[in-house]
Amino acid sequence: MGRQQWKKIWVGSAGNMVEWFDWFVYASFATYFAGSFFPSGNPTAQLMNTAGIFAVGFFMRPVGGWLLGRVGDRKGRKAALTLTVSLMSASAVLIAIAPTYGVAGYGGAAVLLVARLLQGLSVGGEYAASATYLTEASDADRRGFASSFQYVSMTAGQLLGLGLQIVLQRTMSDDTLHTGAGASRSSSAPSARPSSSTSAATCWRPRSTPSPPRTASSGPTTRAR
Repeated sequence: MGRQQWKKIWVGSAGNMVEWFDWFVYASFATYFAGSFFPSGNPTAQLMNTAGIFAVGFFMRPVGGWLLGRVGDRKGRKAALTLTVSLMSASAVLIAIAPTYGVAGYGGAAVLLVARLLQGLSVGGEYAASATYLTEASDADRRGFASSFQYVSMTAGQLLGLGLQIVLQRTMSDDTLHTGAGASRSSSAPSARPSSSTSAATCWRPRSTPSPPRTASSGPTTRAR
């Protein structure tokens, strides 16, 4: 295989790796942002709702493969791959700017759902387009080897997402990783105020009221002789 063919394989594999990195990183970090989009009180329900939105993306993958496959046939593989990367980038931006439950209620979860639908559409189109591109870009006797990079890059994207999670877990605290840490601290602030005010009241005591001056009647009685 020549240098030009290796370049095409790298271009096709790099885009596929980024696509699957964005796809898997949602599942990897779901435990950290689940509390931001659903009501607090039941962490298990929060995680299940977030996983449900993750599952919805799988329904769009066959649609993306069919739709973007037609785009690749009519406009070329490059146009199809560019469109898949653009859709994945747009979905990542939507997830980043989605409002939390405390700000917009279930509106944030709706934005998250739309983002996952776009990701499913993008990944489905990328899977078919990248495999076709890698096959067409190689020699007839090396097509099996070249197309294998489609799966290699997919696994590399998953490992890259897991590696990023491990690095962040090693370098950041658990409260910092949870996007709802700020909200939980705010909710716990009122319970902390009484203790601080109590300690302040303990340290500060009002000055005692001076006793009234003694009068003749209040003085000690003289003992009779």
